[in-house]
Amino acid sequence: MTHHSGRRRTARPDVAITGIGMLTPAGIGTAATWKGLCDGRPTARPHPALTGLTVDFACWIPGFDAAATLGGPVSRRMDRFAQMAMAAAIEAVTDAGLDTAAWEGSRVGVIVGTSIGGMPSWEEAQRRMLEGGPRKVPPLAMTRVLPNMAAGEIAIALGAGGPCLAVAAACASGAMALHLARELLRSDAADVIIAGGATCDISPMVISGFDRLGALSRRREDPAGASRPFEAARDGFVMAEGAGMLVLERLGDARARAGRPYAVVAGCAATDDAHHPTAPDPGGAGAERAVRLALSDAGAGPGDVGHVNAHGTGTVLNDAAESRVIRRVLPHGVPVTSLKGTLGHLIAGAGAVEAACAALSLREGLIPPTANLDVQDPEIDLDVVTGSPRPLGTGLALSNSFGFGGHNVVLALAPP
Repeated sequence: MTHHSGRRRTARPDVAITGIGMLTPAGIGTAATWKGLCDGRPTARPHPALTGLTVDFACWIPGFDAAATLGGPVSRRMDRFAQMAMAAAIEAVTDAGLDTAAWEGSRVGVIVGTSIGGMPSWEEAQRRMLEGGPRKVPPLAMTRVLPNMAAGEIAIALGAGGPCLAVAAACASGAMALHLARELLRSDAADVIIAGGATCDISPMVISGFDRLGALSRRREDPAGASRPFEAARDGFVMAEGAGMLVLERLGDARARAGRPYAVVAGCAATDDAHHPTAPDPGGAGAERAVRLALSDAGAGPGDVGHVNAHGTGTVLNDAAESRVIRRVLPHGVPVTSLKGTLGHLIAGAGAVEAACAALSLREGLIPPTANLDVQDPEIDLDVVTGSPRPLGTGLALSNSFGFGGHNVVLALAPP
């Protein structure tokens, strides 16, 4: 790759993604999710908890049996977001070929990006209290609600006694967790870190709150067609639930144990718009700075990029701002996709799932299509992959994540 002027890279170890676990509306498990994304099947449909609301649909996961997957006593003390995070973490560790009984647990960390913790559990506890008084509040209400409990429960289950963190950066939380994991590994604070994000915010309060902000699609007559990244007729994002957890290790350690890395996390950057609580900077200055810093951190230039896994929410403002950033930084044009047409918006889980899929694109040589893109917004001058997967050429894969509060995180992944 070409080095260019800017901050000098320090001689710090490369960090690789060696395991992936995902639960998404496209499927339970990484293989099922990847197939659903490549098929480009939208997943939004009415949700029973939202009946009667202005927005009564979401992208959700049917058939996930937490008790069967994790065990009844363990699953009962966790909110659904933590259950999904743990199931994804277990899959990721298994995929990486690591033996939790044999590893040095004090050198294993856990970082889980979260949005607002166990909101459905909080709403249920509040309902019980209002109807029956304080004694009706479930005894485990607080352990189900606390945002850090996904990370804590994973650490308990896997014997991971190293750094254990919950990260809250709105829709950039999962990507921020991966960014922090890389830094902790490079500073030798741990040897293995299980990092990612999880969200289960499909509840009447959360959906109503986002709807009142004007952020959600109201396409009730066609839920499956509601999540429309980069589309001329887009009208907001679709809430989703799910989790993506990845195993990160120093590349040398992974190769020494004959691990099979998916990708190297070659560059990372985090910035903030410092502009508005919910709206992106129309000029995209903060997001652009994050892209350029991630490339600089990777020792790469714009010409080294071969693919962008975009944040692409399907909101009018985000898609317009992001597309301008991509065109400015990558004027040569690269294939772009947004997984949210299929998955909806996994909020805290989005950045982790999208980074995992960018890594899968590098391994499989395929870019999944953007679903529901029938007529591209003429103001969005991007080469968006639609219809069917497109072969991936050479170069870095960028994964963009942006969130309320102005958070921007960009990850630059390279073939191992």
